[in-house]
Amino acid sequence: MTEAAALPETVFTVWYNVFQRGGLLPGETLLVHGGSSGIGTTAIQLAKALGSQVAVTAGDDAKCEACRKLGADWAINYKTQDFEDVLKAEGVDVILDMVGGEYITKNLWLLKDDGRLVFVNAMQGCKGEFNALEVMRRRLSITGSTLRPRSADFKAALAAAVEENVWPLIAAGKFKPVIYKTFPLAEAAAAHGLMESSAHIGKIVLEVSNGA
Repeated sequence: MTEAAALPETVFTVWYNVFQRGGLLPGETLLVHGGSSGIGTTAIQLAKALGSQVAVTAGDDAKCEACRKLGADWAINYKTQDFEDVLKAEGVDVILDMVGGEYITKNLWLLKDDGRLVFVNAMQGCKGEFNALEVMRRRLSITGSTLRPRSADFKAALAAAVEENVWPLIAAGKFKPVIYKTFPLAEAAAAHGLMESSAHIGKIVLEVSNGA
């Protein structure tokens, strides 16, 4: 049940944004900002299981190593390296961005022709400059989503797509949620404190006792 609790939000977010909106295909390259987060660890595993290359950014060397162990082909410590410099020779097809801010311009420069930039958050700011002529010339797509306000019908259809495409990967052992730590529900404040510290790798789960 602990692993089950770690699945829905990240799997729904990744499947919809990376594979449905971003249209990631086998053989393409995905860049994930925040690779050691719950969404990041999910995106790495699913993209690799379905035949893509994966690059990630993360905040320290230990997080980068954890991402490599999950299958990341490039793991870039954004505090010591510039991800644009590391990846500019390779280029990427899809970017899953939860940072925004100054990353926006760099993201667009990194995209290959017909590349897709998908936002799921903007922790460093929701505004950034980009060259509209470059978007047109290279046929880039800029999109994003938030799932919380979507209708029950939409979420049901997404759940069916996840069941069809992701659940077999779980059954085959090709994907498993990364759980950093569990807390009893009474210690939810401590769990939030850990999450806000960004020290974790993967998911933090609250456990509810039978008597709760």
